[in-house]
Amino acid sequence: MGSGKLTILCLWVFLGVLVGIASAQLSTTFYSSSCPNVLATIKTAVNSAVSTEARMGASLLRLHFHDCFVNASTFHSLCLHCLGCDASVLLDGSTGEKSAGPNNNSLRGFDVIDTIKSQVENLCPGVVSCADILTVAARDSTVALGGPSWSVPLGRRDSTTASLSAANSNLPSPASSLSALITAFSNKGFTANEMVALSGSHTIGQSRCTVFRSRVYNETNIDSQFATSVQSKCPSAGGDDNLSPLDVTSPTSFDNAYFKNLQSQKGLLHSDQELFNGGSTDAQVNAYSTNSASFFTDFANAMVKMGNLSPLTGTSGQIRTNCRKTN
Repeated sequence: MGSGKLTILCLWVFLGVLVGIASAQLSTTFYSSSCPNVLATIKTAVNSAVSTEARMGASLLRLHFHDCFVNASTFHSLCLHCLGCDASVLLDGSTGEKSAGPNNNSLRGFDVIDTIKSQVENLCPGVVSCADILTVAARDSTVALGGPSWSVPLGRRDSTTASLSAANSNLPSPASSLSALITAFSNKGFTANEMVALSGSHTIGQSRCTVFRSRVYNETNIDSQFATSVQSKCPSAGGDDNLSPLDVTSPTSFDNAYFKNLQSQKGLLHSDQELFNGGSTDAQVNAYSTNSASFFTDFANAMVKMGNLSPLTGTSGQIRTNCRKTN
């Protein structure tokens, strides 16, 4: 066989192996035999953390999003260095994702994941990935605050690398325009409607003054009383770490109030209000504001889809013993 044909054959074999790895299916029963009590263990730990501090529910949900969205590809079989829902965000180190602009001094909940991992390792050493723990914790956090539940496909493995540059470039900015948001989510395979549904996670949690200061002082598409109220917590200079709820109506309840706030020009972040500002997503915001069941269904479906972004499966990656470092 000529060298050219051999090269082509090797390439097809290589791609075939990648496709085989990528096609390994996640399953909701993945741990039913190897670690049957893992879901109950995670749920108990999440409920305890959220009952201690309601904000932690939003923090764990955000942690999962910031893990999945970095370098994720919907074409994993052709992506040699893709990261997705692989717990790369949990790795310590100055060149890791924790140090990225959108994450540094912003992401929380690492200690809760550490606690859960320790409990799970005592149950089933070396069996359950940090990536799966993150994914289940996001679901359980949503439920703990009154939101929808969904079945979580499992079987992810953990990355051995993290990407500071990808975290800086992949995560949507709170200053994003509507078109930038649509593009960012489209690049991960999400429709505009799914982007709006996932943005509804801002019905819980808080944001730092430095992130929304420009909006409450400089923008005009904002309710004046709301702006004045937020300014009292966020001075024009200083107080960068002062917090304000993303949903001024019911910040610790997972509901559809976020969309009603947008209709009243009470979106805290520029990117929030962009969803209802005379653009193509106004109709979806209106729909969710009057139909929480529709929002819950769409959010749950979009979360399953997000959890399936470029997972490592089969023999790829590893099962980290400590979520903060590779084995």
